Amino acid sequence: MSPTSLERIIPELRDAIGPVILISGVGLLLLTMTNRLGRAIDRARQLKHELSIRTGHDREQTLAQVTILYRRAKIIRLSIALAATSASLASMLIVALFVTALVQAQQGFLIGLLFITCMISLFSSLVAFICDINLSLHALKLELEGITTTVK
Repeated sequence: MSPTSLERIIPELRDAIGPVILISGVGLLLLTMTNRLGRAIDRARQLKHELSIRTGHDREQTLAQVTILYRRAKIIRLSIALAATSASLASMLIVALFVTALVQAQQGFLIGLLFITCMISLFSSLVAFICDINLSLHALKLELEGITTTVK
């Protein structure tokens, strides 16, 4: 590699720091999301076993909670898929930065498109994650219906 090639790549290393940090942050989000998915699945399995001993209103309430947990699991799966897509696009962005520097191509549109798509995917993942949190609050409200204090 000639010195001029190295001089062209050093700015790309600097530009790649942002997407690398983004990948790290998304990794932490993925950890949180997979933990929530595991807890939702475990809770649904627990409630399924309790269905055989519940009757009447308790059974209906448990079925409603299982339904909510299933919806939550699907939303969390979507959130995980979108976050993983965001991390993958950030990786592609880093590769594109280096390839365009090596071949001296002007691909600003491609790099911009990758970045925008990465951010849209991350934003969508976070919106789905917020929907999951709202559903979990709804499930908690159902579970607490039997308490005499009004839950709002």
